[in-house]
Amino acid sequence: MQWEQQLIETARGTFEIFKTGQGQPICVTHLYSEFNERGSRFASMFADYCTVYLVNLRGCGHSTNDTSIYNFSMQDSVADLEAIRQKLGFENWGFAGNSTGGMLALTYAIHAPQSLQYIVAGGLCASSDYMRHPASIYCKENPNNKRILEIIEMLGNPNSKLEQRQAGNKEWSLMSLYKEESFDNMISRPSSGKTVSKRLDYFSYVELPHFDLRPQLPNTMVKSYIFGGKYDAQCPHDFAVEAANLIPHATLTTFEQSNHYPFIEEEQEFESFVDAIFIEETTG
Repeated sequence: MQWEQQLIETARGTFEIFKTGQGQPICVTHLYSEFNERGSRFASMFADYCTVYLVNLRGCGHSTNDTSIYNFSMQDSVADLEAIRQKLGFENWGFAGNSTGGMLALTYAIHAPQSLQYIVAGGLCASSDYMRHPASIYCKENPNNKRILEIIEMLGNPNSKLEQRQAGNKEWSLMSLYKEESFDNMISRPSSGKTVSKRLDYFSYVELPHFDLRPQLPNTMVKSYIFGGKYDAQCPHDFAVEAANLIPHATLTTFEQSNHYPFIEEEQEFESFVDAIFIEETTG
């Protein structure tokens, strides 16, 4: 699959995107990941149905790094995405995200519903409560919490060696897979999504302590396709259920043999999930 790089000049700065597929537009991104011409396994799931725009947010890749006026918050990220959409000339588009990309999808649906045909969002929580759920590796009570914090600190250290970073990323991935053998599938095809520490730090220390979208979700009218892995060790499945229950026009799809990455662990089932979405979207 070929991903075409474009630099989009907007009123809020220049943003790097990678484009593939054909058809109606869908935007895909993650809150603190940097993409390149290898694209994304998650984003590629939509390429048979849409023109996919994989976005490097502010501070990622060749996108603007200017934070003198705007910052790395979800709300400013939505405004940046809106500037990109307007520059591309779309009245509206779909949006898809997993993990904090899914949380960003919920934020987008709240703050710019008129710009969205639908959202596809998974691996998410509508609040910071996942940080206090014992089944989440980010909770102090979880047996993997100490190690994941060490890995995150190492990845944020510019002096970390490449071998350390590769080993740390693998360990983080293994914690987020239902079956260890799924890791071979995860790395078997080109993909990108390097962690951008400055955006992760902003989310973790500035935004997350007060993050709670639940009061606003019942008023969110955007059609929402929520999904979750039954054994999600980052954002436990309970929170996908909660979000789907709060959004009036939401459906929930559960992947019974998946952790945080059902599009890898149950690829065929995820393809069927996406296929069903676009059958519904095209038939009304």
